[in-house]
Amino acid sequence: MSSPQTKQKGTKKPKPHRCQQCKKDFSSRSDLTKHQRIHTGEKPFSCAQCGETFIQSGHLRAHQRIHTGEKPFSCDQCGETFIQSGHLRAHQRIHTGEKPYSCEDCGKTFTHSSTLQKHRLIHTGEKSFSCNECGQSFARSGSLKSHQGTHTGKKPYGCEDCGKTFAHTTTLQAHRLIHTGEKPFSCDQCGQSFARSGPLKNHQRIHTGEKSFSCDECGQSFALSGSLKVHQRIHTGEKPYSCQDCGKSFNGSSSYSNHRNIHTKDKIYSCQHCGKVFSSYSSHRAHERIHTGIKPHQCQHCDKRFYSSSDLSVHERVHTGHKPYCCGKCMKSFSKSQSLKKHKCV
Repeated sequence: MSSPQTKQKGTKKPKPHRCQQCKKDFSSRSDLTKHQRIHTGEKPFSCAQCGETFIQSGHLRAHQRIHTGEKPFSCDQCGETFIQSGHLRAHQRIHTGEKPYSCEDCGKTFTHSSTLQKHRLIHTGEKSFSCNECGQSFARSGSLKSHQGTHTGKKPYGCEDCGKTFAHTTTLQAHRLIHTGEKPFSCDQCGQSFARSGPLKNHQRIHTGEKSFSCDECGQSFALSGSLKVHQRIHTGEKPYSCQDCGKSFNGSSSYSNHRNIHTKDKIYSCQHCGKVFSSYSSHRAHERIHTGIKPHQCQHCDKRFYSSSDLSVHERVHTGHKPYCCGKCMKSFSKSQSLKKHKCV
């Protein structure tokens, strides 16, 4: 005969402590106290390094690893390390393909609960977090917090290797991969590897041919929203990036960065095959494909392949007839910027 003291299998732990704000129940007084800070806004645990405050001491300890660089949780599949065990569990779903979080409105599934929450705002359109400085509103508190850094100029997160500071922890984490050289995310099609999953997803559109961002002026489509924004400046004439040395202006940040190296004579990217050096990473990467033979950029019209996306864009104008470069004097248009320059010299 079993003792009355024996805990039966499957018996749920009682939750006698109720929050009067939202009626949620908790098994211990301490859990209720932690929870109530969500309603009161109290954050009693403060980081000595940057002053950021937290509701729980555990959250503070996890945050402090950003400053120390400690990443005790490692992925068995690719070796990537993480500050928190929860981040590791979420990362492992990239390898397993598991997407346990589903949208009730459209059925789309997600790897992370946070991604589902962001997605739901597409359906609701809610933007409840507003900036006191400029009035811009955001769907998430994290986005508001990131935005507010543009007003304060605060960059509390520093790289231990080079001393460079950042406004956001995610930007610091991405930057650190420059020093480690780690690229755990690899393309199944061509083998190119990436430091983060986001750039891999963008890269994969080269192979799928997906171009969901279209220009209202000329109809040209792009794989990335950023590429569309830069392209649209051809039509508007906007060149927001200006060189402090010579005054020359550019419509894209990458063009501006490449130009800046003319003044600094900085060539920091070296080809491991022939030793040739380059001032920009994109030029270096495109050059190395000459040695490897990899041509990841394929034309959707004739299946011709190219080393770089810029070469593909120029080639596709043969099929589309698109001529984005226009002479201001005679209004004659050209498919290449070099052709317009030659024309102006006549």
